[in-house]
Amino acid sequence: MPAPTVAPSVRFAELLGVAVRSVSFSACRTVPAGGLQLTVRGVGPIAFPVTAGPAEQLCSVGRPARFGKGEQTLTDAGVRDTWEIPTNLVDIDEQRWHETLHPMLDHLRADLGLPQGCELVAELHSMLVYAPGQFFASHQDSEKADAMIGTLVVTLPSKSAGGVLSIEHAGRTGTYESSPDELTFVAFYADCRHQVSPVTAGHRIVLTYNLLLAGDPVALAAGSLGQDLVTELAGCLDDHFAESSDEPARLVYLLDHEYTQRALGWDRLKGDDVGRAAAVRAAAQAAGCEVTLALAELQETWSAADPEESWGGWGRGRGRYGRYRYDEEESSGGSESGEYELEDLIDSSMTLDCWLDESGEVVPTSLRISDDEVCATTPTANLSPQSSEYEGYMGNYGNTLDRWYRRAAIVVWPHRWTFAVRAQASPGWALDRLTDLLRAGDVAGARRSAATLASFWRVAPAAGELVVGRALAVAWELDEPDLAAMLLAPLRVETLAPADAPVLARLATRYGESWTRERVNGWFGRNWLSHSSLFDKQTPDWLASLPAMCAALRATPDTGGVLVGRLLVAGVWSELHGRARGMLTYPAARDRRRYLADLGPQIAVVLAGAASLGTADLADGAVEFLCQDEDDVLACTMSALRATRATAADQSGQQVAGLDTLTAHAARRLEQRLARPVRAADDWSVALPEGCDCELCTTLVAFLGDPARRTFEWPLAEQRRRHVHSRIDQADLPVDHQTRRSGRPYTLVLRKTDALFDRERETRRRAQEDLAWLRP
Repeated sequence: MPAPTVAPSVRFAELLGVAVRSVSFSACRTVPAGGLQLTVRGVGPIAFPVTAGPAEQLCSVGRPARFGKGEQTLTDAGVRDTWEIPTNLVDIDEQRWHETLHPMLDHLRADLGLPQGCELVAELHSMLVYAPGQFFASHQDSEKADAMIGTLVVTLPSKSAGGVLSIEHAGRTGTYESSPDELTFVAFYADCRHQVSPVTAGHRIVLTYNLLLAGDPVALAAGSLGQDLVTELAGCLDDHFAESSDEPARLVYLLDHEYTQRALGWDRLKGDDVGRAAAVRAAAQAAGCEVTLALAELQETWSAADPEESWGGWGRGRGRYGRYRYDEEESSGGSESGEYELEDLIDSSMTLDCWLDESGEVVPTSLRISDDEVCATTPTANLSPQSSEYEGYMGNYGNTLDRWYRRAAIVVWPHRWTFAVRAQASPGWALDRLTDLLRAGDVAGARRSAATLASFWRVAPAAGELVVGRALAVAWELDEPDLAAMLLAPLRVETLAPADAPVLARLATRYGESWTRERVNGWFGRNWLSHSSLFDKQTPDWLASLPAMCAALRATPDTGGVLVGRLLVAGVWSELHGRARGMLTYPAARDRRRYLADLGPQIAVVLAGAASLGTADLADGAVEFLCQDEDDVLACTMSALRATRATAADQSGQQVAGLDTLTAHAARRLEQRLARPVRAADDWSVALPEGCDCELCTTLVAFLGDPARRTFEWPLAEQRRRHVHSRIDQADLPVDHQTRRSGRPYTLVLRKTDALFDRERETRRRAQEDLAWLRP
């Protein structure tokens, strides 16, 4: 049986893991204490080893140490409990100290895997004293300078116990204790989580330094690469991209260390990432590819077990991925211990949210990466997540644990896909580059570049990521209808503004009515209304701007302006009309009228838009709908009239189409309503809307329609009662319906309420007010 084929991306990551030397994330060395002469103001010269008396004096001149959390600087003894000596009180014989520190930094550089030619520079950050019981909980150091890549801890000789420094990275942990008679130097990369356990005896006294990197480690590491490795890696790239030769593709290699946007750069890489990045860059060059650095967010959803107390807190076993412990405060539920056992990976996703652009600047992106584009030497499951959220059993699925990670990545792609790959990550960048080509007169080049976007552009960029005016301008300047249609496909009608009217008119004139109609219809999108807030009681900004848009389109010298305006108004009316028809099917009369009244101001915008274009026929459909002889529609007509009168006329002074017709119709319908006789005091008849003609509903209709009957006691089984309940509730009838739970079957008691008369009085009062408003 043949061995399974290994994907080129998997082979690529495996080669990097085997061929590039793995280095340590932390390093420790010791030297005699004679190289350090230290004086603290208020205490005096510090002799080594530090004894209890001077240590206690140091505590007396210190202050509680603070720590950073996001943008805040906090003091919390539950997280960090130690004394910090202000650096302005610390005097070090720098000349003598340099003779010890400088060669030590070079040793530590090598221990941390940074190539020769780079230099570590140490900047004093703080002096700390840990008294018995004091500690520092697990944390990561923040970058205090652009060039900072790590931290150096120099522990002064003292007789103490506890206070162990533990440093963790990618599932590995290093632990370091202080020496009673030597200086202990511990260097580690800034992204490594680390903690100091409680001191159990004596005092732990340290100097902490920020480690800054001078030089370009990736460029220096490239000189030690073997050609065979580069050739084999380049072959993996060739094979990977051969599988997707018809559309833009990437290979995203995940690095091991964490980086912030501030620290993202080739000359700021750490540890194992340095040698691997050098190899990836060399292989990319050999394979005719480009590379850049990026930051990615990964989300994993795992099935998880909640440990049972009867199993000693270890649940149903460790599972193949072991155990994950997270902060109880970040969880959304679960056991009090905050521990869950990972079982199976259910789903994962990855998005690049920033990367280095052509100039080396970090720019935001929004690029979803598919699983077959990603590879890594170190599995994400081996790393510590940034955050987690546990969700217990919900009935349809079991316990799940979501984990989010931040990982840096090297992104590789063939030169031929450079424009498309960068465009997929940044649509705005693509439009800028197309604009540059067109302004330079390279229309053919712009068309070639634009054509490479066809496989993804229609769905890749969200409308909010595009500069709408620029997209419209580029589509016009390309002078090629298919490319222009493709570029404008992601737009949505709500992103258009009156300022876009001139270029919209030019586009319609250049490409014709059929092309323009297809574009505008596409901009409305499927179920446009369901994705907008058109039916809030306040008209949203875009819909309110439609008359101004139409006026601007009419004012353009291009004949296509009125065409675009007509299509926009017709599109809005089509969507509103469909919504209105749906509202007329609601079983409850009060709901029908309330929702239709809320729709009136939106329909008024259609009337105003038609007036702005000077094309009254566009309003015919809306006027016809509002002039129906339906009491329910009358509420919509009145609210549309009120909204129309509020604006009176558009800015051009054009009279709103159909206003007189609607006013006359509404007045006639109100007069008819008021001419109906007032319900007699003994008339308790209630109408049940059509919808069901079963024997239950036939009996219900007979009771409701009887003007003399107010109550009805009806023995019914549960399912039959439920049907009657639903018919009354759906129609919002003024009928109280309760179940008397005695006997078998229970008795459904129906009682007509005074709301029958109250509603009719309210309807007449509103009709009188509306008629008075129409005829002041």
